[in-house]
Amino acid sequence: MKLYSYWRSSASWRVRIGLAFKGLVYETIAVNLASGEQRLDAYGTVNPAHELPTLEIDGLRLAQSLVILQYLDDRFSEKPLIPTSQPERAYALQMAEIINSAIHPLQNLRVLKKLEADFGFDETQKASWAKTFITQGFIGLEAQLARHAGEFALGDSFTIADCFIAPQVYNAHRFHVDMSPFPTLARIDAALLLHPAVATTHPSLQPDAPKS
Repeated sequence: MKLYSYWRSSASWRVRIGLAFKGLVYETIAVNLASGEQRLDAYGTVNPAHELPTLEIDGLRLAQSLVILQYLDDRFSEKPLIPTSQPERAYALQMAEIINSAIHPLQNLRVLKKLEADFGFDETQKASWAKTFITQGFIGLEAQLARHAGEFALGDSFTIADCFIAPQVYNAHRFHVDMSPFPTLARIDAALLLHPAVATTHPSLQPDAPKS
């Protein structure tokens, strides 16, 4: 397996968490989002959408973190990330989708660069933009977690929702989001950072992370 990844890409981190949870060995191929390496033709042959992550597995090239994690769960079912019961499956995917659809697209690097290029946003304005949409998404997520969380997002079992939560809270801290209105989310994130699947795949430990 080969994972095309960027150290600070939250979507890439989700997949790294899933791979680590399942104990799978893979090669990391770094693609520098900050310098625009993903837009080069060389990477376009890997992923025509020029996005991260991409996972090469079983002769396939899979993109989109949610799809990759679902494939891994089907392919390596011994340690499931997606619950088997229909209600729990729906809740876990629902929480993942709050992050995947309602938060992440509005605060990712491509959007922030567009705001800077077209509207002259400075760093403070870009951070304010990101904080707004992260906070709005966290309001809904906190309500879900308050009903369903145990040690982790859905009871005491590590699920696909947790693969999404840790990277998104990491982004929230980057943009100085006030976490005090989200005590359940903050508590779960603290537990996740101690989980081996999260701790061993942290952005700071990636081969392409800045040494400083």
